[in-house]
Amino acid sequence: MSDKHSEIAELLGPTIASLGLELLGIEYLPAPGGATLRLYIDVPAGEGGADLRTVTIDDCEAVSREVSAQLDVADPISGNYTLEVSSPGLDRPLFTPVQFARFLGEQAKVALKLPQDGRRRLQGTILRVEGGNVAFELDGAEFVVAADNIDKARLVPDWVALGLAPNKYSPANKGKPAPKPGNGKAGKHPSNNPAAGEPHAE
Repeated sequence: MSDKHSEIAELLGPTIASLGLELLGIEYLPAPGGATLRLYIDVPAGEGGADLRTVTIDDCEAVSREVSAQLDVADPISGNYTLEVSSPGLDRPLFTPVQFARFLGEQAKVALKLPQDGRRRLQGTILRVEGGNVAFELDGAEFVVAADNIDKARLVPDWVALGLAPNKYSPANKGKPAPKPGNGKAGKHPSNNPAAGEPHAE
């Protein structure tokens, strides 16, 4: 996490926690004419909280209102930007070793900051987290990556197990190509539409 991301997380984390939610991580996406600051929020893990409810549109709107005012006062970002608040969805992003450890045994797609063994991208099963390293099963072998070298990471949902894509081995689907799972939108919690807040000018 960059110093700027850490600064914004430390600024906004307590505010989001006061709403009974957790700040999973931050994406800052520069673009001509104005950047996007995207916050990913979730129901805190532990004590069955994440199993009892999921992030709603109302949650996203409440966080957007609270942090918008805070960002306007603290002014941590120069230039114009748009604030978005999003639930993680099924293909949730992973930002910290603790978050990788929560999903041991699941598939993740990872982009690295610096190449490792000739790779900048990989997709494998999360095996374990030790200190600042994350171990993946990749092509039948173990591949260990320093968490600091992970640029972006997301879970890869098993769409068939979730019932959101046909089983290509099913007799009913024999000879039929399996359709794509709707751009990953099916089954996601409400996120981006209520997330778009008013543009900010710094």
